[in-house]
Amino acid sequence: MAPLLASALALALALSGCAASDSADGSGAAPPKTGDPAATTGHAVRPPRAKDPFDYQLGGAYDPPDGVRTVIRDRTAAPDPDPGIYNICYINAYQTQPDAVAWWRKNHPDLLLRDADGGTVIDEDWAEPLLDISTGDRRERLAGIVGGWIDGCADRGFDAVEADNLDSYLRSDGLLDRAEAAAFARLLAGRAHGAGLAIGQKNAAEMTGVRDEIGFDFAVAEECARYEECDAYAEAFDDRVLVIEYRRADLTVACREWGDRLSVVLRDRDVVPAGEPGHVNARC
Repeated sequence: MAPLLASALALALALSGCAASDSADGSGAAPPKTGDPAATTGHAVRPPRAKDPFDYQLGGAYDPPDGVRTVIRDRTAAPDPDPGIYNICYINAYQTQPDAVAWWRKNHPDLLLRDADGGTVIDEDWAEPLLDISTGDRRERLAGIVGGWIDGCADRGFDAVEADNLDSYLRSDGLLDRAEAAAFARLLAGRAHGAGLAIGQKNAAEMTGVRDEIGFDFAVAEECARYEECDAYAEAFDDRVLVIEYRRADLTVACREWGDRLSVVLRDRDVVPAGEPGHVNARC
């Protein structure tokens, strides 16, 4: 989805009140402001290399295509990460997976975002209820839950995490804002760095201007060629950007304009595994 363009300066001002937040696990490990997470966490955090061929395997794991050096898979995917390549662990950090809604309603009903009538606010495109990051207490509690998933990614041998739906505030009917999304991202970055993992910004091009305040190490950008946003990610992350396009015409544009700098892949929108009907997988 294409995030709305907005002023990074306005977000930086909004973030000024949360810049000193510590990580939710009580370690006090805050993400860096220098671009070097190891400087504050003591862990050797390694971002993916710019332009390395990569694959986006959220629909199910399969053997990486020849030449692929970086793979993104869901945190629940089996088997464990492939040795010898850079492995990124996908987590749905700001919304709930449809098959997990019952668990959230049973165990943490107050952490689901609700409208004035008490109904859950839903991302209609994916049938995913939004999580409520509107207060510091809720963000800390959610960071404890999502932080457990991040620790699990580290335990399984992943190199990094991709925290999806950073831009969920755009689908919150005005109940959430960018500053709250950034404050939660800061907690997650601290948790990831504390576990020795890099963390990627997912979409939300309007937030690239405050990547250092948050602590993101690289970006995962869906359809940035289609929406003319690749330059914002490339500038903010020194070309450490993984681009997913879903239309061949957009792959052509991405390869022509960014193929010599960024990692680009064409996937089908359902990201089905190799060998299944509808699977699409191509690179520059």
